[in-house]
Amino acid sequence: MANLLTMSTARVQVIRTASTFRSFLDKPLNFINGERTVPTDPTHKFTVFEPATGREMCQCPSSGSKDVDSAVRSAREAFKSWSRLSGMERGQVLLNAAAKLRERREEFAQMETYDQGKPLFESLWDIDSVVDSFTYFGGLAPDIKGEHLPLANGSFGITRREPLGVCAGIGPWNYPFQMAGWKVAPALACGNTMVYKPSPFTPITAVMLAELLIDAGLPKGAFNVVQGEGETGHLLSTHPDVNKVSFTGSIPTGKKVMSCCAEGIKHVTLELGGKSPLLIFADADMDNAVKGAMMGNFLTQGEVCSNATRVFVESSIHDEFVQRLVEKTKSLKVGNPTKEDTMMGAVISKEHREKVLKYVESARKEGAKIMCGGEVFTPEDPDIRDGYYMTPCVIDGVDDKMTVAREEIFGPVLSVLTFDSEEEAVRRANDTKFGLAAGVFTRDLNVANRVSAQLEAGYVWVNNFNVLPPGLPFGGHKQSGFGRENAAETIQSYTQTKTVHYEMGDVDCPY
Repeated sequence: MANLLTMSTARVQVIRTASTFRSFLDKPLNFINGERTVPTDPTHKFTVFEPATGREMCQCPSSGSKDVDSAVRSAREAFKSWSRLSGMERGQVLLNAAAKLRERREEFAQMETYDQGKPLFESLWDIDSVVDSFTYFGGLAPDIKGEHLPLANGSFGITRREPLGVCAGIGPWNYPFQMAGWKVAPALACGNTMVYKPSPFTPITAVMLAELLIDAGLPKGAFNVVQGEGETGHLLSTHPDVNKVSFTGSIPTGKKVMSCCAEGIKHVTLELGGKSPLLIFADADMDNAVKGAMMGNFLTQGEVCSNATRVFVESSIHDEFVQRLVEKTKSLKVGNPTKEDTMMGAVISKEHREKVLKYVESARKEGAKIMCGGEVFTPEDPDIRDGYYMTPCVIDGVDDKMTVAREEIFGPVLSVLTFDSEEEAVRRANDTKFGLAAGVFTRDLNVANRVSAQLEAGYVWVNNFNVLPPGLPFGGHKQSGFGRENAAETIQSYTQTKTVHYEMGDVDCPY
């Protein structure tokens, strides 16, 4: 009876959230100067689909130059007062937001799952990550300061860490809420204001965040949201009154953003794609290594930029590792992401699923062996039969020249490669244009230290993967971008240094 009551309660909660979701879409999704606003000059409309069902959620106008300008002007006006507050005052607003978000954790997670298609348990993790980020930067805000340098004869100099001004955030569709939170928290902590453009695939939860921040005490205009596709992002990146752009997404789009910023000499942070290697040595704890490989490939349906899609396994343990990996992968429940026991939801779109499946087929044609998965999955539930589901895939017998080993797939596809020596593993792991992340599984601390030092990646896990606590800087090397997020180092990306030199004596001048 208790289980039936729990299931009934959960069902009611899902229905209520679905109703809330639909009513949320009845209002415009631009958020400018503290309120939802109807776009004044949209260039066109784009269709937003629910990944889990394949149903159309809404037709969303793509913001034009007038709406982008309105959002930037609102942010510039709010900057005048927000930047003058003390770090303590700004930090308190972020702490207020963290508390309010914690109270509404389940509501935000449900909406994130509807918006993106990932399982509910992962959406809860993402909400927790933003709570942590607001708490972290809320606590850090009062300590953002410069330095004092004594000079000769009583003179001295000081440095000031000053905000940049109006920052633009351009977010991805795989972590829509988390990335919005990771970008706005440090920006606000430093005294900046922000205009944020979510992905057109996932426009919803950034607006919810904007409303929550107002409720937490943020001044109107300090965080604005404009919806749109690529042209809107271009308008935002090239706007003359935007001082910085923080972009998360693909390398090709990142290059365009960087070019726009170069034209206006703007500050820029880029967190781009990856093709991360995971090196599993023979002495590794086998159970943990299998878990790490799955954490590095199947979260958010494999749509994670840091994913370890190249799993290098020492030859002597290859057979046992692959056997255990395939067994656990086959046990993953694919289906309705709003259900608590679902382990993998729907990929972002039908077109994206087709792209991922083509990668699987290319591996087959190039001589690799599909050990499991890599197929369209059709749930029995008629409500979600048209969703964008596929089975998680493990590919064995992959070599470095195969397409699946060279290109970012961005789906639930894990490739297994073998190695015989440490030197070989490191050399092959680094043979890529990407450098976002990497991982090592071994019981030998000397091996872990030696290998992690040689891996060309911005974030290296030892005996874990895809775990990102606040305080540890996240960002890439090589073409995976530059700049760091979610750590104290991020403050440098959202501030600029002013030096003030105080002369306490007479001017020493030869004239």
